[in-house]
Amino acid sequence: MSDIMNPQALAQAASQAMWTRDNATHALGMTLESVAPGHAVMRMTVRSDMVNGHHICHGGLIFTLADSAFAYACNSYNLNTVASACSIDFLAPAREGDVLEATAIERSTSGRTGVYDIEVKVLGANTVALFRGKSYRIKGEVIAGLEGHK
Repeated sequence: MSDIMNPQALAQAASQAMWTRDNATHALGMTLESVAPGHAVMRMTVRSDMVNGHHICHGGLIFTLADSAFAYACNSYNLNTVASACSIDFLAPAREGDVLEATAIERSTSGRTGVYDIEVKVLGANTVALFRGKSYRIKGEVIAGLEGHK
């Protein structure tokens, strides 16, 4: 088995390919901290332009961080996968200067579908949101020509 077909190496290669094309995460200052098959961790610092009228982080940006971690986790097998449904529960506010960390964990996959849970926390502190994403595998690969597998 070549190194690129090793599940961890495949996850890293697929995430690197996605990262080079992912303008949204770059614009929001997100970083991809780690990726493994069915798992990803991303971080984002809450900037002044990310707070709402209550001077807390806009919920849509917390959702975007969770959704991005979800995307990297479910595409870690090099099979093009998109969200089919997502929900989020906001538990506590995040404030300007907070570093948010979203940890995505695969809970179930079957056929073309999967379920992922993402916890968003203030780094080293409390959980601010719980996100559940349902995925659907579409045609193609993240890196064309490589066989993605699970």
